[in-house]
Amino acid sequence: MLIAIVLVPALAGLLAFALPSERPQRWLLLLTAVAHAALVAASVISPSPPALDGWLHADALGLLFLGITSALFLLAALYGVGYLQREVTAPRPDFVEGVLFSNQPQRIFVGCMLLFLAAMSLVTVSQHMGLLWVGIEATTLASAPLIYFHRHHRSLEATWKYLLLCSVGIAVALLGTLFLAMAASNTRGEGAPLLVGDLVAGASSLHPVWLKAAFVLLLVGYGTKMGLAPFHSWLPDAHSESPSLVSALMSGALLNCAFLGLLRAYQVVAAAGEGAFARELLIAFGLISLAVAAVFVIGQTDYKRMLAYSSVEHMGILALGVGVGGAATFGAMLHAVNHSLTKGLLFLVAGNILTAYRTTSVRGVRGLLHALPVSGPLWTIGFLAIVGMPPFGLFLSEFIILQAIFVQGHPLVAAAFLALLAVAFIGMATIVLRMALGEPWAHPVIKHREPLLSVLPPAALAVAVLLTGLYLPPALQDALQSAAGLLGGGR
Repeated sequence: MLIAIVLVPALAGLLAFALPSERPQRWLLLLTAVAHAALVAASVISPSPPALDGWLHADALGLLFLGITSALFLLAALYGVGYLQREVTAPRPDFVEGVLFSNQPQRIFVGCMLLFLAAMSLVTVSQHMGLLWVGIEATTLASAPLIYFHRHHRSLEATWKYLLLCSVGIAVALLGTLFLAMAASNTRGEGAPLLVGDLVAGASSLHPVWLKAAFVLLLVGYGTKMGLAPFHSWLPDAHSESPSLVSALMSGALLNCAFLGLLRAYQVVAAAGEGAFARELLIAFGLISLAVAAVFVIGQTDYKRMLAYSSVEHMGILALGVGVGGAATFGAMLHAVNHSLTKGLLFLVAGNILTAYRTTSVRGVRGLLHALPVSGPLWTIGFLAIVGMPPFGLFLSEFIILQAIFVQGHPLVAAAFLALLAVAFIGMATIVLRMALGEPWAHPVIKHREPLLSVLPPAALAVAVLLTGLYLPPALQDALQSAAGLLGGGR
């Protein structure tokens, strides 16, 4: 089953490159997403045994992030069917500079989307630190062409920046993996398998200096891919220049994959009795990310870049939650779910706004609630959810983290957390409300009803993030508790 979860989208991706007609390519994208979701659901109902000598195993952490990835990809694929159908293949003027550009062939886009899903799935089920590294690197290679879907110079620049910075980060992470292997080698220099379970079981015998150095390098390496400040500079450009469904997947699923890589390293370090060292670093980088995001959200003139900096903020909250430990770890797992749902909602709606207004400038958008009767309210709902307003799920997860910060005896961290959340709230409120309220411009571009496939997926995400704030199903609570338990936390 685990092998199928990786191979099905991989083979479908290769098939997409060979399909000559566009309509079958779109059907292949959607059907593969459905098949992947069915396989993941079957794994949740009936857990699969480890495969490939334990290199592949969906433990509670992996299964949580695999579920998020599969569900979000399914909704993004549904949105993508309508999106790709509306995209014209002939050259057209760029809405910013008026220069003609054309999209890359649809078969490349669909093929890379499916390979992207395969790579993310591999990350979630990898138990070997080397294979995990390979999976995270594969996500970079598969997603880079997606950023360059609109073949103009801004998307090309964003793609190169993404490739360059993430490659540097992944190189640092490789060095961290090698250091971890050094920590696991015995006095005769003989190495040990880099399986997470084996490393945790034998953590007491790991060399502490090599282990601490490995964690710092993995934090920097995977933190770059995760978008932790100050290693986040690829993220605003990539998220703002990508098609919105790609931005939704990058923010809601890809960042989680890098976060999972960091959590695997944390599992080993904590088991070795060096958890305090790792937690201090996570708290520091969490607060730095919150501060950087708050500064750049204030006065932001591009609404897609605003969402990108919001991702930096929420990656900081995840790091902070794990760093604080205790019940905050449970809060961080819940926050990962809520952030993925909400950011998927916001980026998909941002795509609808871009289609209607043909600008990503905040100044160019007015009267959303009137001009887009479905996307306008969804944009407002998404804003209320992402800033942690009740009754949405992010309010609950942020409240759990804040409560745990006080319980763990970090009043200054709690004060900084609250202050930075307040600054981000003010910055986002200024932008989002300016776009939503007022009268639309005299000649709004959109003249027709919003297509069902462009509003149904974000509407489903809005309902989901509302439900996680009102009621946590026992199955989800158990999954979150089990994931937090692997990190030494829980409620």
